[in-house]
Amino acid sequence: MKNQPLKPGWRRVKFGDVVRLSKARSQDPLTDGFDRYVGLEHLEPGDLRIRSWGNVADGVTFTSVFQPGQVLFGKRRAYQRKVAVADFSGVCSGDIYVLETKDEQVLLPELLPFICQTDAFFDHAVGTSAGSLSPRTNWVSLADFEFSLPPIEEQHRLIRLLLNAEVARSAADEAATHAEKLRKSLLFETFDALQVDDTVRIPFLATEVDCRWVKARDAGEILMGRQLSPKYKTGKNTRKYLRVANVFDGFIDTSDVNEMDFNEREFAAFKLQSGDVLLNEGQSRELVGRSAIFRDSVPDCCFQNTLIRFRPNAEVMSEYAHYYFQYCQYTSRFVQISKQTTSIAHLGVQRFAEMNFPLLSIDAQKAIVDALSAVVAVIPQLKKRAQTASTIRNQVLMAGASR
Repeated sequence: MKNQPLKPGWRRVKFGDVVRLSKARSQDPLTDGFDRYVGLEHLEPGDLRIRSWGNVADGVTFTSVFQPGQVLFGKRRAYQRKVAVADFSGVCSGDIYVLETKDEQVLLPELLPFICQTDAFFDHAVGTSAGSLSPRTNWVSLADFEFSLPPIEEQHRLIRLLLNAEVARSAADEAATHAEKLRKSLLFETFDALQVDDTVRIPFLATEVDCRWVKARDAGEILMGRQLSPKYKTGKNTRKYLRVANVFDGFIDTSDVNEMDFNEREFAAFKLQSGDVLLNEGQSRELVGRSAIFRDSVPDCCFQNTLIRFRPNAEVMSEYAHYYFQYCQYTSRFVQISKQTTSIAHLGVQRFAEMNFPLLSIDAQKAIVDALSAVVAVIPQLKKRAQTASTIRNQVLMAGASR
């Protein structure tokens, strides 16, 4: 904070007073000895390392030169928080600023990337960005950013702390990535290997409230949600409902839940129960059929017709059904049976009902669920560790802003 007292030796400085924007250029990178280029797509949010790049020999129009130790900052869509430290030389996109310290006796180069990762820096960059579709910040605005700069001796100490935190963050992040790969690999191997004679059709539960059934041996009930219409926005008999924007891969986001009218008869038909599996009915090809399990996170909640509700019977575990639906999504099985427009694939309850469902014994289902759930449970824990390590840089660099 600008008005907070500083610790002895700390001082307020402007970014442009201690940081320089490199203007080195190469009109012919290959001839000048640069064989790698970096675009915004090669910078990962929150990761200070550059882990991928392109080959200049494949053709590129980039001319901005960077050298090892310089900081690359994505000025376009700064909210993506893309900052990295170069460990090789190359050329980069014009949407990337190449930054370096003006005087190493004033600001150590190793501290610069951590300053560029603070919330205050990103808030300033986003707040000074212009443009609607691809907002960009500019150097004049960035140069005006003010922050608390510790003395050199303190910078050395802080860098050691920050580097240790970065090692911990990177390790946790990589572990989470490997756990996610293990989850998908286990999912594929499990359902690819199933040789099940006992498959059942998933029955179609009609969208009319009279709940007509298609006669078939069933794994559970299917129902399409209530259509959204202005006539259901009168404010009478208002109920909360979930829509496609609430259902993600494996979890339901309830931070933004809308409301519309459901009379008592409709409410009885469309009310969600704990254990219901919700699938995105209409989405892009990659996301159609994306599913999650409802766990009473919103009391007395219904659902819209952008979602399909699968309510398993006593022979089917919700988690088992959800994992199978994930398998169908990842292997494009939902895409194969969907009706597709230019940009949207519609799964549809009738097409969904025609799928065969691998019905295993409850014990076999539980074994699959336990194995997959053990891996799934680890991923958020690892991500939380990575996030905890990330917050340390703000705490460390803000430490001088108070006595």
